[in-house]
Amino acid sequence: MYDKTHSLMQRGIAFLGTEHAIMCGAMSWVSERNLVAAISNAGGFGVIACGAMTPELLDAEIAATKALTAKPFGVNLITMHPLLTDLIAVCAQHRVSHVVLAGGIPPRGSVEAIKAFGGKALVFAPTLALAKRLLRGGADALVIEGSEAGGHIGPVATSVLAQEFLPELAEDHVVFVAGGIGNGAMIAAYLEMGASGVQLGTRFACATESIAHPAFKQAFFRANARDAVTSVQVDPRLPVIPVRALKNKGTEEFTAKQIEVAKLLDAGEVDMEAAQLEIEKFWAGALRRAVIDGDIESGSVMAGQIVGLVTSEEPASAIMAQLMGEAEAALNAK
Repeated sequence: MYDKTHSLMQRGIAFLGTEHAIMCGAMSWVSERNLVAAISNAGGFGVIACGAMTPELLDAEIAATKALTAKPFGVNLITMHPLLTDLIAVCAQHRVSHVVLAGGIPPRGSVEAIKAFGGKALVFAPTLALAKRLLRGGADALVIEGSEAGGHIGPVATSVLAQEFLPELAEDHVVFVAGGIGNGAMIAAYLEMGASGVQLGTRFACATESIAHPAFKQAFFRANARDAVTSVQVDPRLPVIPVRALKNKGTEEFTAKQIEVAKLLDAGEVDMEAAQLEIEKFWAGALRRAVIDGDIESGSVMAGQIVGLVTSEEPASAIMAQLMGEAEAALNAK
């Protein structure tokens, strides 16, 4: 049915153990048991967003996801989480097949710890040199994510990263492309450039199975690309990874939060790592207010620039079928 698409996705399919090499980006509070299981059951690869979870919460979430799907799924861990080692141990206990290390350079020993229990480690890299170093160091696959994505982002567009990374890496490594992918034609284009598969977040955020509040979903349906803006860094000493979300009062509150944390840094009340964790906690709370409570004014409505293509609530299986159908049609039109 999707012969040409599957042929180009072959390496990604073999790596993930799925029907289609389409991963769902880990979205805090959104990528939990229901959406993760629905995406995996639809033939894709769901990924639990661990975010700020404790090891106990992650343990419960993995068990609950396993109760909803027998298909492969992964866990996304934030590299700066203070309990990263314990979270990896929880993944080991559950024999999680794939662990995604996101939000920074994987700390020493983290990739090895994942591989030690038979898991596959996926990493992000903002530069080609770092990507090569991580792959040489044992990472099993790479995700290149451009600035069009929602949530935490890098400074370079997906199309530029793809042109830079894929010719150098795609022949010998599993590489997934993410950021700004909203339809199957774009999936087909990256597969033709050598990608093993793709990762989409925004496109799945409003799936029927997503537990996101109805007000959160309505904000997506009303939005267009220009509404998804990036946060501003106030203090150059405070390394803040930009976040793309729909512009609202929460955007301004984040600026105020940075000023507050910078003052604590000045006063010597927190060190740099603690300051960064303060910022991460802000995002976790702001995101929860939007996703769970439906506070789309002061909460953080993280969304990629393709948000304008998300116009209605559909089951994950329908979204998956549409993406695959569009990819196949694009490849057959040549």
